[in-house]
Amino acid sequence: MKSILTSWIAVLVLNIPAAIGATSAQTFILPPDGENIIGSLQFVTARYEDTLIDIARRHNLGFDEIQQANPTVDAWLPGEGTVVLLPTQFILPEAAHEGIVLNIAEMRLYYYPKAKAGEPRKVITYPVSVGRGDWKTPKGLARIIQKQQNPTWTPPESVRKEHAAEGDILPRVVPPGPDNPLGAFAMRLNLPGYLIHGTNKPNGIGMRVTHGCVRLQPDDIKDLYSMVEVGTQVEIVDQPYKTTWKNGVLYFEAHPPSKSDVYEGANEPVNLTEVVRELIAATKDHPNYPLDWDKAQNMAKQRLGIPLPVMGQANQPQITGVDEVSPFAVRP
Repeated sequence: MKSILTSWIAVLVLNIPAAIGATSAQTFILPPDGENIIGSLQFVTARYEDTLIDIARRHNLGFDEIQQANPTVDAWLPGEGTVVLLPTQFILPEAAHEGIVLNIAEMRLYYYPKAKAGEPRKVITYPVSVGRGDWKTPKGLARIIQKQQNPTWTPPESVRKEHAAEGDILPRVVPPGPDNPLGAFAMRLNLPGYLIHGTNKPNGIGMRVTHGCVRLQPDDIKDLYSMVEVGTQVEIVDQPYKTTWKNGVLYFEAHPPSKSDVYEGANEPVNLTEVVRELIAATKDHPNYPLDWDKAQNMAKQRLGIPLPVMGQANQPQITGVDEVSPFAVRP
């Protein structure tokens, strides 16, 4: 078991474009056409005072994604010396590599800036918070129609009623400042009532906690705001299952369903029809390659949110007969 898992990790980290620079955002050179995997898995050791939120914020990750990648680690008290997996490898969503792409299921935003002359195209990715419960973040194509620095928040009547029912009376207008939940920057979509904005509660990034808006860390929204122009396309998708090929190997990535948070989603039945549909579409041109269906189903059930190989060329070692998927069999 350990040797097989070790080989999986080795496959994942070889020949992957490295992150560029040391900013809070994760920036990658776009891979060649047909290969949509970026980044590499990393491990860190928790300090005595760390929580998973602390580690996530240091490495530009959301809370749910680091927790689902570390299901056996105590989120609030990992413990000094505990090895924590950083899910810093991503399969790009199935969408145009243009403007902003948001995948609701993984709570992650991808920005594809226009390439400067003589430079390769890049993709920049950020963790986000999205809508919760009945306050869904809508899918579809949209555009940025307005940018506002130090925005004023006028909470909708429905939001004021919800807060009032909990004993929290919201003012009709919240001016710019530390109490404004929009943070210091906001970008309005042509979907009425929906924004991409910052926050005054950064520990909630990477959770389903908003009223449908897309929320970023303060540093991340400042960074994105400085690059994005009015008119930029925004494509919002909901893809819990993603696949891509690289060097003759098929990678599969599974996330909890977007209708639930990571805790509830972990207990929901797997939509095997959706999993099978995704894998059949990805393998239709490779009918003779060995596909490990058992492993793919286990990945869909465990929803670790990390890409792992499930199919390879016929002349490669076959990776079948595996009953569990756990990168924690491997230590750095």
